Amino acid sequence: MTVDLLIAGGTVIDGTGADGVRADVAVANGAIVAAGGPAARTIDATGKVVCPGFVDLHTHSDLTLLSAPEARSAVHQGITTTVVGNCGLGVAPLAAGADVGGVRAAVGYLDLDPAVDWSWRSYGEYLDAVAAARPSLNVAGLVGHLPLHAGVVGFDDRLPTPGELDELTSLLAGALDAGAAGLSTGLMYAPLTFAGRAELVALAEVVAARDALFAWHLRDYGDDVLPAVREALDVAAATGVRTQLSHLTAVGRRNWGSVTAALELIDAARADGLDVAVDMYPYLAGNAPLAQRLPAWAQAGGDAAMRARLADPEAVARIRAHWSVQALGWDEITVNSAPDPEVVGHTVTQLAADRGTDPDSVAIDLLARYGNAVSMVAGGRDAGDLRAVLSHPAGVIGSDGQALDIDGPTGKGMPHPRAYGAYPRLLSEHVAGGTLTLPEAIRKCTSGAARRAGITDRGTITAGQAADIVILDVGRLADRATFADPRQYPAGVDAVIVNGEPTISHGQHTGARAGQVLRAGTKDKGQRS
Repeated sequence: MTVDLLIAGGTVIDGTGADGVRADVAVANGAIVAAGGPAARTIDATGKVVCPGFVDLHTHSDLTLLSAPEARSAVHQGITTTVVGNCGLGVAPLAAGADVGGVRAAVGYLDLDPAVDWSWRSYGEYLDAVAAARPSLNVAGLVGHLPLHAGVVGFDDRLPTPGELDELTSLLAGALDAGAAGLSTGLMYAPLTFAGRAELVALAEVVAARDALFAWHLRDYGDDVLPAVREALDVAAATGVRTQLSHLTAVGRRNWGSVTAALELIDAARADGLDVAVDMYPYLAGNAPLAQRLPAWAQAGGDAAMRARLADPEAVARIRAHWSVQALGWDEITVNSAPDPEVVGHTVTQLAADRGTDPDSVAIDLLARYGNAVSMVAGGRDAGDLRAVLSHPAGVIGSDGQALDIDGPTGKGMPHPRAYGAYPRLLSEHVAGGTLTLPEAIRKCTSGAARRAGITDRGTITAGQAADIVILDVGRLADRATFADPRQYPAGVDAVIVNGEPTISHGQHTGARAGQVLRAGTKDKGQRS
């Protein structure tokens, strides 16, 4: 049989965790096939590693893919499938009568291009919009808890009524039936900060009934990280839902080592039969809206109400008292995105010194002016904690990044370097440093992450699997993005093939847009829709 593409002479690391073997890989009709006869095209991979495309389990590309469907920052690092809708910060579904503007403001962290037309209501309509954009990579999605809750309950500090809870579960069920791979929550983001156990259990029961995934941005990653882990495990025990603890870390020097205790709790839950796993990215700093630093009560009512509240001296005094006992200092927090480019790239402490004021005042001013549109890079993490999560048997990799266009609206500012280099960083630095072997690191980036998302037709180099393939020059592999200069593609990612189409060739994007929208549990799964 003539095949469309033959990748010849490489060392195949197949994504299962097995050692690499010298083998050719053949592709026909967008799938991996047993090596056959002549090939229409041959890629010489001698001296290089051939592995499955990376499945990024945790991303925030919900809106950036509509602005920048070539997904350059993601595809250049070897990502061939992205899972959007994490941390509860999704964009669909929206209840009838929901405040779309309020929801869009609440998820401003995702909203880098105001020109993106947000015209959908249902989850199926959102997936249709992604499919119409023709992305360069495959897209699966989680339902974000925030649009669900905000659309039905609103932004105030209150629990849903029984009727509202029924509406929440009905909307979720409809979104899962439309192809969502699961649900995510983000209990540090208002109004999800006000969600209680009854709501979380009711939603988890809907997810569990469909054997989908429930991903958690925990209620706290600082002083109360262990109670936050216990909260998620309690819901898992009550419902049997498959559970993913997102970007497990502990913030603030006084909390270093808490990750070990958290992993012990997870190990105990797994020993009891619960399906619980974790994910992490290979950096010692995170990226989130600056508003995450505010106490929950200060965020009540939505973005506009939060900003107005910051003009109240009494409220500001309470916020300052809250910040006085926080585990993370302002010198560890850098503004990395804001409508005012003059503040980008500076720590809050540096901005305070420049203005002749105190850091609390700078933070209050930024939040009052820009609300959820200002984001931060926050440090204060321990390398030992990071290695513990990356190497844990239940750990997989998710970049927590966004697919960005280096030259377009989504590429402005100083994004976290994970958007450009998370996977090369893991496969170079953390393999060379002994945290992981290369086959195990690749497994965590491919089949391990795919199976958590319920994706079964990708993640390994096996006949019959979709032809999502990466060719790595391991000797040159490096993350070149830095916090000071993040907009740089990595070295050593020579070729990326998505559904059989070369999308990166000799380190350059070909312009191919062969990605598919993967609708879980539907007849359209794995088909462009």
